[in-house]
Amino acid sequence: MSTTPAVPPPALDAFFERRDDVVRALHGLGDVASALGTRSLRERVDRELVHKLEEDRFHLVVVGEFNHGKTTFVNALLGEAVLPTGVTPTTAAIHHIRYAEHPQATVVTTAGERRAIPWEQAARFAVGGGASSEDVDYLEIGHPAPLLRERILLVDTPGVNDLSLQRADITYSYIPRADAVLFLLDAGQILKESERVFLHDKLLGASRDKIVFVITKWDLLSADERREALAYAKNHLAELVKDPVVYPVSAPSALAGDREGSGLNALVAHLTRFLAEERGRILLDNALGEGLGVADLLDRGVDASRRSIQMKTDEIERRIAALEKDLAGQAGTIEQRRGRIREDVAAIKTGTRKDLDRFVDDVIRQLPNVIDSAKPGELKQYLPAFLEDAYRQWAEDETREIAMQLEQLAEKTVALVREDAHENARRVAGMMGADARRLDVQVDTIRYDVGVVALMFGGVALMAVNLMAGGVLAVAGPAIFAMFARGRIHEEFKRRANELAPEVMREAAKKVAPKLDALIDEFVQKLDAWVVSAGEELHREIVEVLHATKDARDAGRGDEQTATAQVEGQAAALARVRDVLVKLRADLWAPRMRVEASAPVGT
Repeated sequence: MSTTPAVPPPALDAFFERRDDVVRALHGLGDVASALGTRSLRERVDRELVHKLEEDRFHLVVVGEFNHGKTTFVNALLGEAVLPTGVTPTTAAIHHIRYAEHPQATVVTTAGERRAIPWEQAARFAVGGGASSEDVDYLEIGHPAPLLRERILLVDTPGVNDLSLQRADITYSYIPRADAVLFLLDAGQILKESERVFLHDKLLGASRDKIVFVITKWDLLSADERREALAYAKNHLAELVKDPVVYPVSAPSALAGDREGSGLNALVAHLTRFLAEERGRILLDNALGEGLGVADLLDRGVDASRRSIQMKTDEIERRIAALEKDLAGQAGTIEQRRGRIREDVAAIKTGTRKDLDRFVDDVIRQLPNVIDSAKPGELKQYLPAFLEDAYRQWAEDETREIAMQLEQLAEKTVALVREDAHENARRVAGMMGADARRLDVQVDTIRYDVGVVALMFGGVALMAVNLMAGGVLAVAGPAIFAMFARGRIHEEFKRRANELAPEVMREAAKKVAPKLDALIDEFVQKLDAWVVSAGEELHREIVEVLHATKDARDAGRGDEQTATAQVEGQAAALARVRDVLVKLRADLWAPRMRVEASAPVGT
């Protein structure tokens, strides 16, 4: 049965109003960049700031053991029975549920291919009828639910009987990237030991500040039982999480039309307030900070434009040629920096391969004792999980070490390129007749000074480690379980386990090694691209301004007085946009005390 949808959440309405204000200000920056002729900066504003703000979605990830009423709860969030209930814990696929005008379903394979399927087949697919589990990465569901209209992507993860057997990519990829995690607890058995272990070992490190605990099946308890269950949940969760956020919900009541009495409205109000005031503020603050950095860069363009007005056409051409020649002369220095990066990365990869080999050898040496001391029944069930846990612990430790090495490489590279940039600024200033000191100061706003390290590590080091470890486990985990599944091991499990487990470890290592290389390469490619762009940025921007001035002269557009008026108009427009950005950033955090003082309902 469908229920009357709630009105758009006020907190998210306020966030989107703020986002629109930021987007308008950023468009103003882009207009100034276009007027000055700095096409590359305009493209950067549109591609990296405006587009990202307009396309970003809030990610809600739902996690819970099988038979906790998870699918019914997700349907209640959506406002009607969209997903099939009763899916077995071993065959259900991850669901990405996004807004669409009409119901639709798409299978996304592990190779990235997308295959649309009829909506009525989505339920059969969810229980294994649409594609093999080895082929499918996730099922994308489009639905016109009001909650999804607010640019929210809901990720429904498969329920399992024991969360420690949860898919590795959920724990290490989906959850760290989530804006909020809804962790479901069953009112009849709150916080089982398996859930406690999962929270402590796999979830809290990456997501402590964004977990909301939802007690499902609340309608099955009496008033006295509810008071006791809520107190029990809060007391025991407090041993794991400081001030846990707990919401009891009756999903069937919400689906029957009683959203308020079911507790769902209170939960949604908290979620949307949290997304808007916590995660949303960070998103907008980052965009505003980048925007102010672009405004600093445009100041250089305004200064160059002023100077170019005083030059004759042949003088502009001479300076363009000099700047381009100087830029070409930098190729050797840039290539030296890139070569040094390649050498350091090769050393990191070699060390990582050696660490992986040592780890595999150590585990293989331990396996006979582990296997022989275990009961056959327990071994058959938990040996794959034991091997995956071994990989998990190693992956966390190793990727933390890789993260430190890459961070050091990035910091060293930034320092060297900054030195190059100051030298470039000095030469460019001489060519332009500018005040060298002013240009030199502005070079410090090159975005990597606030950024390439932050791209993967600044302030989010733990998340980076979890994401990298998740990439490792996404290939190691399936390899481990697939090998045992092919073994058809029964009464001779111990003997076969002793034979098979070392092979499993080595086969998994063959998949893990290239994955680690790819993770390192992904970061280093960004660093390498920045080395090239940072070395060219100052020259490119000034050359673009000079070309714009020359083109205007060649086209006979205006005299010197008119050109000066245009530049001063651009300078004034830039000053206005900068003032707006500064005010938006200050206002962004002004209401913080009021929001934090609002205690979530249900806690």
